[in-house]
Amino acid sequence: MVASFDAWGYFFLEAGAGLERRHFGIDHCAAHEVLVQVAGCGLCHTDLGFMDGTVRTKQAPPLVLGHEISGVVVAAGDDFLDLVGSRVLVPAVLPCGECTLCRAGRDNICRRQLMPGNDFNGGFASHVVVPGNFLCPVPDVLDGFDLWQLAVISDAVTTPYQSLQRSGLRPGDLAIVIGVGGIGTYLVQHAKNAGAHVIAVDIDDGKLSVAHKQGAEYTLCARDMSERDLKQAIKSLVAEHNLPRYQWKIFEASGAVAAQRSAFALLGFGAILGIVGFTMDKLELRLSNLMAFDADVFGNWGCRPAHYPEVLKQVLDGQIELLANIEQHPLDEINDVVAEAQGHRLQRRAILVPEIPAT
Repeated sequence: MVASFDAWGYFFLEAGAGLERRHFGIDHCAAHEVLVQVAGCGLCHTDLGFMDGTVRTKQAPPLVLGHEISGVVVAAGDDFLDLVGSRVLVPAVLPCGECTLCRAGRDNICRRQLMPGNDFNGGFASHVVVPGNFLCPVPDVLDGFDLWQLAVISDAVTTPYQSLQRSGLRPGDLAIVIGVGGIGTYLVQHAKNAGAHVIAVDIDDGKLSVAHKQGAEYTLCARDMSERDLKQAIKSLVAEHNLPRYQWKIFEASGAVAAQRSAFALLGFGAILGIVGFTMDKLELRLSNLMAFDADVFGNWGCRPAHYPEVLKQVLDGQIELLANIEQHPLDEINDVVAEAQGHRLQRRAILVPEIPAT
C-alpha cells in the first residue's frame, strides 16, 4: 500500500476524438512497482498514430497515452523502497529481464515487455505507476537542465542510439540519415559523435538546416527528387568529397513510405539499412538487391534499458544537443498541442508538463 494520491491525466477514449481530462486515485503499488510524479512527457509520432487510429494500443481505451517520461519516484512497493525520492527516466520499453530474449541481450523485444501509454496508463498525467526494475537514475544536480527537459531521452534520443549500435558503424563510415525530424536529428548527432561522415536527407529545408547545425556535413533536399536522382546526388557528394563508396550505413527515420523506398534504393555493396521510422503503409521491393549487394537490413524497436545511462551521460555532458530541439507546453494544453503536431506546425518536439516549473 502507498499513501493515496489524487492523480489526474488526459485519457484517450477513441480514435479521432480529443483527450479527456479525468481524475483518478492511486493507493497501491505492487512489490515490483513504483509511483512516479511526472516532470515531463514527450509527444511522440506513435502517440499521434494511436489518436488518429492508424495504430492500436495494446490496452483498450480509456487509456492515458505518453511513453517519454521523466519524473521523481514518490512511492514504491516493497522491492524498490530505496528508490523513493530518486529522479528517473522511464524507458519506453520495459522488459521482463528473465526470458530467453532478455538473456540474449535482445530485451528491447522481450515478449513480456510493457510500454507506458500502450500496455498501461502512461505519462500524460500527474503520476504514473511503472515497474521499478529498469528505471534510469538521473543525478540530483543537473547543470543547465531541468528534469522535464530530459523526458525525450526515453525514446527520441535512445532509439537512434540503439540503431547506430545495431548498424556496426565505425569511424570514417558514411552515414545517410533519411528523415531528420524528432528521431533523425539525434541519429545525425550519434553518427557524428561516432566519427562518421553524415549526409542528412529530408523534404523540409528547415529540418535540414537544423541537422546541418547539429552534425550533418552535407544535406540534400529530396522534395523534388526521384529515387534515381537522390542516389546520383549522393554519389556526386561521395566523389567530390572522397567519401566511402561502399558499406554505407543508411537509416530511414521518417516512417514515410516514399522515404523507405528511397532508403532501400540506396543500398549498395556491403550497405546496411536500418528501418527506424514506422508506417502501416506497404511498399513493393526487389529483395534480391540484398543478395546482389551482399547488403543487410534491420529493424529497430525502441532501445535496451542498458543503453540509457550512456545516452543520458552524453546529453548531460553536452555531446548531444537537446535543448534546441524541444519546447515546453502545459499538459492542460495537450489537445491544442496535438492539433499543432497533426498539422505539422510544430518545429520542435513538444514536452507536456503537469505544471510549468517556476523560472
